[in-house]
Amino acid sequence: MSDGTHLLIPFAASAAPGCRETLAGLRLPHLERVLARLAPAQDAGHDETTLSMPHEMAVARECGLGGSDGLLPFAAWELAQAGSAAGGQAWAWVTPCHWRVGADHVFMHHPQELRLDAQESQALLAAMRPYFEQDGLRLEYQAPTRWRAAGPLFAQLPCASLDRVAGRVIDRWMPRGDTGKPLRRLQQEMQMLLYTHDVNEERTRGGQLPVNSFWVSGNGVLPQPAPSRPAGLLVTQVLRHPALAEDWASWAGAWRQIDETQVAPLRARLDAGEPVAVTLCGDRIARTWRSAGAGWPQRLGRWLPPRPATTWLEPL
Repeated sequence: MSDGTHLLIPFAASAAPGCRETLAGLRLPHLERVLARLAPAQDAGHDETTLSMPHEMAVARECGLGGSDGLLPFAAWELAQAGSAAGGQAWAWVTPCHWRVGADHVFMHHPQELRLDAQESQALLAAMRPYFEQDGLRLEYQAPTRWRAAGPLFAQLPCASLDRVAGRVIDRWMPRGDTGKPLRRLQQEMQMLLYTHDVNEERTRGGQLPVNSFWVSGNGVLPQPAPSRPAGLLVTQVLRHPALAEDWASWAGAWRQIDETQVAPLRARLDAGEPVAVTLCGDRIARTWRSAGAGWPQRLGRWLPPRPATTWLEPL
């Protein structure tokens, strides 16, 4: 759990070549000064093959959500945070999406590319709901590109994060093994159902991508009693969209905005003697630094020239 102010930054770096090139010229003076004064504390994740993203693992750790790789119960936790009882059930997010099926791979377009409106989304959900119910899954609407579902299947089936698959080839992330068979079958049934759905025919005539499948993420069972979000935990999402779009110029601009508007106030709190922490999250690792436990080398860092931001970001 967090003490003081903890700034957690998803998509702080990426192994993508364009990100590596951009990092070389990225200057983040406040971040460099803050990290020089903090002590390394803990890591989450270990490589880019985990189903859950490192930032998701770090948030789950800080919030006491429990779970394991691909079974971090964010959908159930979101319900609990909104004041609705998750009821000890396994919940999941269901994302309507478009798969481009090639000869040797399947590519998922980013859900935002669909520009799906509420009426279209609800019509598709209504058509799909009976098939989910046949598998003991309750499906309900939340937003155009985010539905919720509950059922025993989501308690034991590790699923890859949407952030792992959006805008990428998804073959390696498909649910595997016997536990994944029901979901794979349901995805195939929905591809056949949606192929001639009125909503998709209208979208295709209008030059829009049809919705031809769905993705499950954020699934699992929430510990009881439901944990609350630490008061000092701040999770910034401004890097997410440009990183997933691989728009590295916009990503660098968003990083500079974070440095000025969120890291600079953190530096002021550190100067005032308040406990602070920073977690930087990439494709492979989420690494946390804290003021608690910082020794004389970190205190000396206030006065010495800081290391460049690339030193901290490249290993992520």
